[in-house]
Amino acid sequence: MDYRVRHRTTYRYAQDVSYSHHIVHLSPRDTATQRVEDFTLTISPATAHRVRREDFFGNATEWLALNEPHAVIDIVAQSKVAAFDPPERDAEASDSWEEVRARLEAADEDTHDIVQYVFDSPLTAFTVDLPAYASDSFTPGRPVLAAALELMSRIHADFRYDTTVTDASTPVDRVFEMRAGVCQDLAHIGIAMMRSLGLPARYVSGYLLTRPPPGQPRLVGADASHAWFSVWAPPYGWVDLDPTNDVIPGEEHITVAWGRDYWDVAPMNGIVIGGADHLIEVGVDVIPID
Repeated sequence: MDYRVRHRTTYRYAQDVSYSHHIVHLSPRDTATQRVEDFTLTISPATAHRVRREDFFGNATEWLALNEPHAVIDIVAQSKVAAFDPPERDAEASDSWEEVRARLEAADEDTHDIVQYVFDSPLTAFTVDLPAYASDSFTPGRPVLAAALELMSRIHADFRYDTTVTDASTPVDRVFEMRAGVCQDLAHIGIAMMRSLGLPARYVSGYLLTRPPPGQPRLVGADASHAWFSVWAPPYGWVDLDPTNDVIPGEEHITVAWGRDYWDVAPMNGIVIGGADHLIEVGVDVIPID
């Protein structure tokens, strides 16, 4: 399916910002199930310095510096993307999770890039007993993808989607205690549980097509940024899992970036001098192209 995606972020400051530096992850990336056909990023006010390059994880990144005083910054990312469903996979034919863990412990040359996703990261570190929860799915000898699919479904069933109880810095322990959070939190829970067993998992940011109720028009800005997680399941490689919706992401999911957790791929991060209080306005449109 072909899409046009528009993601607009506006920061409004109570006082002038003297200068600011930002890192932006808004450009979708090419994958085995996705092709980026066009991308533009428009910034107002014009930046004094702007560099586009790949980050450590291979995500397209913009580095911005605004050296003139400003009270508003407006960033509009526009993309044209073709997305496809992934190939069918037999979850029962994947390697056992113990075999996957043993291979990573051996750290052969083919798994150097994968091992980094086994270790805790700032937003997935935990002290609660996540291994006990995960072990109900990861029984001895079970294929890793079959176990991960069941874990995804259990998270979907046991954790309530609630936009009022967490923010971008809520730790995994708190999410597990409340059994509630947003898509970012459910992705972090899934990642932390996989890592608690010595298995790799990575955070994926992107967009999800949302459909209006029958007979109602699509609302501009009604689509949203989304997040899910990905597990390494030989022989299939990385497989995406969306616990918020209990699905394997397909043509209605658009991948932007991946990393260890949200902070690696936040849409916009940076350092601001001045400004005092601020408001953030975000609007996302994911529009299918007929």
